[in-house]
Amino acid sequence: MKFISIMLGGILIQNFVFMQYLGLCPFLGLSEQMDTALGMSGAVIFVMTFASTVAAAFEQFILVPLHLEYMRTIAYILVIAGFVQLVEIFLKKTVPSLYKALGIYLPLITTNCAVLGVALLNARQSYGVLWGTVNGLAGALGWSVAIIIFAGIRERWKFMNIPGTLKGFPLALVATSLMALSFQGFSRLFASVLK
Repeated sequence: MKFISIMLGGILIQNFVFMQYLGLCPFLGLSEQMDTALGMSGAVIFVMTFASTVAAAFEQFILVPLHLEYMRTIAYILVIAGFVQLVEIFLKKTVPSLYKALGIYLPLITTNCAVLGVALLNARQSYGVLWGTVNGLAGALGWSVAIIIFAGIRERWKFMNIPGTLKGFPLALVATSLMALSFQGFSRLFASVLK
């Protein structure tokens, strides 16, 4: 039951983009095309899941026993940066076109507040390595669901007659806020499951 609760919470109920407003920069910047949204989703899923695992292990076996909890943020950013480097190297060698399409947003995963946020939430909730990994995966899947849905919506805008004052960023913010309202409905829908 805890697994279902964490997964539903991370993907739908406490979605990082729509409910906690974390990770919005790459969400808005890379959601114009489906292929870049999918590529960034894969990178975020990898980094957020494995960084959550390593950060939780680091917390449980090094920071807490040595009373170095005040070093959490620095330690987590270093862990995240290591995984981002792995993703960058992999994409540069295997899919150079995607590497170029992601541009500056790929190294910015290191400072993506959603990735750091999940590691800090894991520490606050005392999830440990197993549940921290599940929470990291759920948060990454939730972020990916958000950007993929939004990329699909933004691709359809190309075929619509949109007033000039709404084109680009203003319409993106309006659409994001409407999606956030729709995601709020999931908290009531799954309330009985999460009790």
